[in-house]
Amino acid sequence: MTRIDLNDVQGNLVKPYGRYGYPVARYLFLQIKQADQARRWLESIIPLVTTGAPWPDRQAQADHPPLPDWTLNLAFTAAGLQAIGVPEKSLNEFPDEFRLGMRARCDILGDDGPSAPEHWDPVWHQGDVHLWLSINARNEILLEQGYADMVARLGAYSPGLVLLCGHRDDHGDESPFQSAGALRENGRVVPKEHFGFVDGISDPYFEGCGQPANHVIGEGKPTRGEPGDASGWEPLATGEFVLGYRDEADEYPLAVLPGTLTRNGTFMVYRKLHQNVASWRRYLDEAGQQFPGGPRKMAAKMAGRWDNGAPLTEFPTEVEADAFMAELEKVREARRNPDNSHAEKLRLEDEYARLRQRMKAFNYAADIPGGRCPVGAHIRRANPRGALEFGQDGAFNSPAALTDRRRLLRRGLPYGSSPPDTTDDGDHGIILMVLGASIKRQFEFVQQEWMNYGNDFRLGNERDPLVGNQPTGREDPAGQPGGHFKVPGGDTTEGREPPHFCAGIPRFVETRGGDYFFVPSLSALHMLAAGIIDPT
Repeated sequence: MTRIDLNDVQGNLVKPYGRYGYPVARYLFLQIKQADQARRWLESIIPLVTTGAPWPDRQAQADHPPLPDWTLNLAFTAAGLQAIGVPEKSLNEFPDEFRLGMRARCDILGDDGPSAPEHWDPVWHQGDVHLWLSINARNEILLEQGYADMVARLGAYSPGLVLLCGHRDDHGDESPFQSAGALRENGRVVPKEHFGFVDGISDPYFEGCGQPANHVIGEGKPTRGEPGDASGWEPLATGEFVLGYRDEADEYPLAVLPGTLTRNGTFMVYRKLHQNVASWRRYLDEAGQQFPGGPRKMAAKMAGRWDNGAPLTEFPTEVEADAFMAELEKVREARRNPDNSHAEKLRLEDEYARLRQRMKAFNYAADIPGGRCPVGAHIRRANPRGALEFGQDGAFNSPAALTDRRRLLRRGLPYGSSPPDTTDDGDHGIILMVLGASIKRQFEFVQQEWMNYGNDFRLGNERDPLVGNQPTGREDPAGQPGGHFKVPGGDTTEGREPPHFCAGIPRFVETRGGDYFFVPSLSALHMLAAGIIDPT
C-alpha cells in the first residue's frame, strides 16, 4: 500500500473542500517582478498553506479540533517558476505542454471561435501570469477576511509581486480576483451547476489519498468483481495524480532534477468556463418538445444523468430516478436526527452509503449500444467506465485499463448567478480545476479526443453535447451552425424507446481564460523560497 506524506502535499490535491464545508472561494493571480521579494513573500506565507493532513468528516467534527476558517493553496506557471529563480536546466525537464501553457495549446483544446484566447478575460492579456492563489472559506465574511489578509501580505512585498486585475463580472467590471461559490436554492447550498445538474458526485480514489476507504467503491478503478461492493474496486495508482510515485503503467513518469522539486507535487489545469444558460434553456424548450419524454429527459440523455444526479444506465426512467432520489433524501434527513441511537446511526450510515454507491458504482456492461445512456453522453465520454474495453476479454489487465490512464481529479466551483431571466451575456459558469500527473495524457487527451471528437466511441465528429466546441457556422460550407447528438433506441421498464437525432446544438460552454500550473509540495515551496533549486 502506497503511503503519502499528507503533511507535505497541498490540501487541494487530496481534499475536496466543498465536502468539508468550504462553499465559497476567490482565486488570485500574481506576477513576479523581483525574485528576491517574491521568495521572501513565499517564505512568509508557507505556514498558512493548507496541507493534506487528515481532517475529520463533518459528521465527526464535534470530537476534533476546529477546522480553519479559510484555506490557502498556491501554484506556479512555467513562467512563474522561471521568474522566482528555478534554473533553466530544471525548467527544461518539465513536460512541453506545461512549459508552453494553455494559450499555446488552444488548437488542441478546441478553444476557437468564441472560446479563442482573444475573447478571454483581460487578466490573461496583461503579460505572464506567474502564480495562482486560492482561498476557500466557510462563508463570505471569512472569505473577505482571508482575502484582506492576503492583500495585506502582498502589499508588504510590493513592487516585487503584483496582484493582476481583469476578471470580468456580471456588470462588465474588472475585478482583482475571480469569485466562485456553490449555488443556493432557498438559501441552502446545493451541489449543482448552472445547467441544473447535480455535480461533483464522485472523484478518482487513489492509493494514499486519505479519503474514507469506502469511497473506493465507484471512485477507484473497476476490477472483475461485483461493481456494487468493494470486491469490484481497487484504488488507482498514486502516480496518476501525485508526482514521484508509480502510476497505472507501473512507471515513474516525470524526472525533473532535483527530484524533491516535483515529488509530492502535481499539475493543475485552471479554466474559466462560461455557460450559455439562456441558450441551453431555449434549446431544451424548443427541441425538447419533439423528444419523447420532453425537455427533462432530453437533458438527461445529453448528460448521462438526470438533473438530480441519478445515472441513466441505472435509472432509465424519470419515475425510477425520482423515486430513488426521494429514498436517498429520506435517509439523508434521518441521519440528521440527534436522537438516533448508536445502532440506528450505524444502520443509517450503511444505508446512506449503499444508496450513494448506486450513483457511482455502475458501468455500461449491460448498455453497450447506449439504449439507456447514449454512448455520446457527457459523463460516458468523460469516464467511459470500461465501455471501450467491453467485449475484448483477455486484451487488458482490468475492465477499464484504458480509462484508468485518463481519469481526471476535479476541483473548482460555479461562479456567478443564473436567475430565470438570465441571458448568455452574463458572467456565470464553472471554474474548472483538474489535477493530475500528466496534463497531456489526462486532461488534454480527454478534452481533444473524447469531448471534441467522437471516433473512439464510433461517433465520427460528434462532439460532447454539453461542453463540446460545436461548429459556429464558419466551419460548415453551408454556414449552418450547431452540432448533432444521436440518442439510440432501447428498451426500458416503460417499453421500447425509438432513436432520436438532435441537430443544431449551439455551443453551450465557452472558455474565458486559463493556464497550466504546477502545485509544489511543502518541501518544494521551502526550496523555492530559499532559492536552492540545484539540478546538479
